[in-house]
Amino acid sequence: MFGGKKHTVTAIRRNDDSVDYYHYEKPVRPALQKLKKIPFIRGIVAIIESTGVGSRHMQFSGDRYDVTPGEEVVEEEQSGSKLQMILGVAIVGVLSFLFGKFVFTLVPVFLAQALATWVPGKTGQILLESGFKLLLLLSYLYIISLTPLIKRVFQYHGAEHKVINCYEAKLPLTVENVQAQSRLHYRCGSSFILFTVIVGMFVYFFVPTDPFWFRIVNRILLIPVVLGISFEVLQATNAVRTIPVLRFLGYPGLWLQLLTTKEPQDDQVEVAIASFNKLLEVEQHPEIIPTLHHD
Repeated sequence: MFGGKKHTVTAIRRNDDSVDYYHYEKPVRPALQKLKKIPFIRGIVAIIESTGVGSRHMQFSGDRYDVTPGEEVVEEEQSGSKLQMILGVAIVGVLSFLFGKFVFTLVPVFLAQALATWVPGKTGQILLESGFKLLLLLSYLYIISLTPLIKRVFQYHGAEHKVINCYEAKLPLTVENVQAQSRLHYRCGSSFILFTVIVGMFVYFFVPTDPFWFRIVNRILLIPVVLGISFEVLQATNAVRTIPVLRFLGYPGLWLQLLTTKEPQDDQVEVAIASFNKLLEVEQHPEIIPTLHHD
């Protein structure tokens, strides 16, 4: 999946070896556009929006996974209207993200508190809490990366990064050129996830950890604050990635991508190239949109 200024496009490999596309035109919402220009607020808006849009694309891919072209369920036969289905998928995607964020935020708090006798004090508790959060994140990513399905998803993730790196290097988008690129990229959402752990640790030093109930409350209330700051940190590390002295600031996020991306196969790279080329085509020539699956 690739996104441009006005459109997002997904390409998938069908079981007959053909490539199918899904297109989504980003709606113009003046209020959101204004919010996207406000530092710290824009990150939260972008996360919610991208989660909803990404859920639509994943739904398209899931509906056609291992299904022979022509045998898809006819939309009119599906329960509910298409609009209800689309909104439902987007809402579930956003709620799933928020639930996951709550889990990864609160579980480390309880684990750190359980060891308060051995690691007392505010500084020790925050460091322990952040350590548990990092361990939980890395363990989760490692375990799911061992499953065949997620491994394949991570291979496509790597293919996306390789295509972007090839395009930014101004090289022709051929399988050979793309495969020669790194599967890591500074603007990846995986980097953002790690930055929330690091940023959260520093933010927590500015609020009390006692009593315990207040610690739980402030961790929940600080979730949007941490997300907003982390987004700005991600933007900043991307802006300085070409400066030798400062490019190391983005390294922690790149290291995490060693888990969230895998080296893709040539046929997966072909799909990624097809998706990116289709996005460029749609952005430049919107009249081709009716030829794609879209809403």
